[in-house]
Amino acid sequence: MNLIALRTFLTIIETGSLVRASEALNVTQSTVTARLKTLEDDLGQQLMHRQKSGTTLTAAGVRLQRYAATISDLWQQARQETALPDGMQSVCNMACHPDLWPDLGARIFDHIRSTQPHIALSIWTGGQHDLAHWQDHGLVDLSVTYWPSTRSSDMTDPISTDDLILVASDPDAPIRFHDGYVFVEAGDAFGRAHAAAYADAGTARLSFGTATLGLDHILTHGGSAYLPRRLVAPHLETTLFPLEAPAFSRDAYVVTRKVTRDGWPWFNDVLAAEGIR
Repeated sequence: MNLIALRTFLTIIETGSLVRASEALNVTQSTVTARLKTLEDDLGQQLMHRQKSGTTLTAAGVRLQRYAATISDLWQQARQETALPDGMQSVCNMACHPDLWPDLGARIFDHIRSTQPHIALSIWTGGQHDLAHWQDHGLVDLSVTYWPSTRSSDMTDPISTDDLILVASDPDAPIRFHDGYVFVEAGDAFGRAHAAAYADAGTARLSFGTATLGLDHILTHGGSAYLPRRLVAPHLETTLFPLEAPAFSRDAYVVTRKVTRDGWPWFNDVLAAEGIR
């Protein structure tokens, strides 16, 4: 498999045409065409329909796309593993949900950084599907996440429970039917509980996929939202005020690959020091 041709294939998908792919890769269009043909010859399949308006994937191209990104990511990780900085024994690829980085993820990162000087650290941030994809494909060694793993190759440890409380920039803001209310995504369980508790309320005009974005919005523009107490604690009673409303919770976990735990005996000490084990 020609990795350059594979990356060119992904770039054509991202840009939508051979011309734009050549511009993005800073090569000629004939080079892009040749790389695509090399890939198609290797697989014995046409991967794209070429049209004046751009390119579309064939059925074989769609199937390849599912693997191409993973192959490219694994190669990048392999290059990283084999090009460690001087004095480093290995690299720890750590994924973290953005809402768990403040305090929780950063705490684990800082502990590894300060107690394991021979370990190089790489931090990845993403949402539920990103973290699950990276963990399932072995692209990260550990994840600080809201979703426990059910894979036999992973170990899941509870790390914390986030209390989700309704806070507002106005201490007299109404609980229901508030124009400034912002819905912040906090998982399926929260969605169901929120819908049951506010069955008579309308749909929020604004919604955010992470609590960090929701918090930034109401600090800047005002309003109310359900947010983790851990994140809003520095702002309580000064710029944000807790409202008398139903409270919810959301569990957080550290998911590690078993091979990681077997190869890094020090990692159990990291978890124990943080009160996780």
